[in-house]
Amino acid sequence: MDRLVRLRMDLSYDGTEFSGWARQPGRRTVQGELEEALGRVLRLESAPALTVAGRTDAGVHARGQVAHADLAISSLAVLDASARRGAHTGGAEEDWEDKGAQWLSALIRRLSGVLPLDVRVKAVCVAPEGFDARFSALSRRYVYRLSDAPGGVDPLRRREVVWHNRPLDVDLLNAASAALLGEHDFAAFCKSREGATTIRELQRLDWARGDDAIIRATVVADAFCHSMVRALVGSVLAVGEGRRPAEWPGQVLAATIRDSGVHVAPAHGLTLEEVRYPAAEELARRAASTRRVRTLNA
Repeated sequence: MDRLVRLRMDLSYDGTEFSGWARQPGRRTVQGELEEALGRVLRLESAPALTVAGRTDAGVHARGQVAHADLAISSLAVLDASARRGAHTGGAEEDWEDKGAQWLSALIRRLSGVLPLDVRVKAVCVAPEGFDARFSALSRRYVYRLSDAPGGVDPLRRREVVWHNRPLDVDLLNAASAALLGEHDFAAFCKSREGATTIRELQRLDWARGDDAIIRATVVADAFCHSMVRALVGSVLAVGEGRRPAEWPGQVLAATIRDSGVHVAPAHGLTLEEVRYPAAEELARRAASTRRVRTLNA
């Protein structure tokens, strides 16, 4: 049997015209475009399956997304330019040892030629032993961008910056966010999924107004459940504009049930900026730990 190699792929995409990451019948998705492009470039009968660090929702962007795919070395041999010219080569595995880096460079170039312009593969490498794009991750960092400028958002940035038509107090935004930090059951901010835990560790949620007048919320957690980031942002915005007291998001969190007063912030303001992983020797251990369903008493 062909030996498989696990490849790590670093990705970016404009989520505006995608129905999210995950493949869906009849819908345009990031996973669908990437898997189809890989199958086409590698001349595979069926497209390979990608595992992603974080499944972004429809309209959400990514600058630092990570995915992996397990591919047969023989399938990568089609990227060997010398073989296509008829030059003598050994077996695929033998050639892989000598030419693997060249093949992966060729893979990036060929993918750039077939992928649509709103999704890019920035880097491809052989993943370290034990690497899993999803389960080995230590944290994901998102940034939510919005503007409360009376005149609205710069039209050139309208796809990534949300216009908020009420003035926001950054100090109030940060005060409201403080009670949400730490490990909690975030059921009040998540769309429930049968059999899935909503316990997460929110490591960072802070707000700053930049020199460009854009307000950025930086959100970091070990993992996020469906719609969690945008629900957190929406609850804190209610405080920043003066409609709710600073204690309110913390009270919603403690109730552990979805509150109708929490409005999920628009998707296009959110970008996945970075996924962090441990050192190579810790990857497998981290993946095993993450696969365990957590409880707050664990």
